[in-house]
Amino acid sequence: MQQRKSALVFGAAVLLVAATTTQLLAQDLHPSRRKSPLGTASAHVGDGYVLVAYGQPYKRDRDNIFGTKESGAVVPYGERWRLGANEATEIALNKDLTIGGKKLAAGIYSVTATPAADKWKLHFNSDLGLDGTGHFDRVAQKFTPADLDKTDVLVVEAPVTAIPADKDEVDQLTIAFENGTAGTDMEVRWIRTEVRVPVARAK
Repeated sequence: MQQRKSALVFGAAVLLVAATTTQLLAQDLHPSRRKSPLGTASAHVGDGYVLVAYGQPYKRDRDNIFGTKESGAVVPYGERWRLGANEATEIALNKDLTIGGKKLAAGIYSVTATPAADKWKLHFNSDLGLDGTGHFDRVAQKFTPADLDKTDVLVVEAPVTAIPADKDEVDQLTIAFENGTAGTDMEVRWIRTEVRVPVARAK
């Protein structure tokens, strides 16, 4: 009975994510409305399922994406980033999984990243519906930063690798699930930066 209830709850959550995605995709139809379109990535991991929804910014004419704050980088080292554009990235999973070797219980979480030159921290957080790293009141036109350190459920580290020079630059931020050396990897790519974190079914 409990398994059936959990499945129904997750199913309702996925339908809600799908409805939101459909609404946001409708906004994507005209570039003046949404410069960074919505992207999704999903995968079956064992008998589990995982879905990520995120905003996909383009490089455009920006040459300094990841770097130090002093250099004027778009995404400064050491600062939390929404892992995309517009709303913060969100992930939904219907079974307990391990991410970077650490267990994450089934549910829906926001995902942010703290980049560094050699590794990133990926934060899975219980605070949902974030506008970046906080909440924006559209009536009052006021942004309130969230204290995300208090609501982090899981933080993992993943190494940074450079996309080889003989490969095309990744103009638009992409999150995908691909086969890795030990199963499935969640992969983040943008410009010449690649970050992979292993995802597996929790035992």
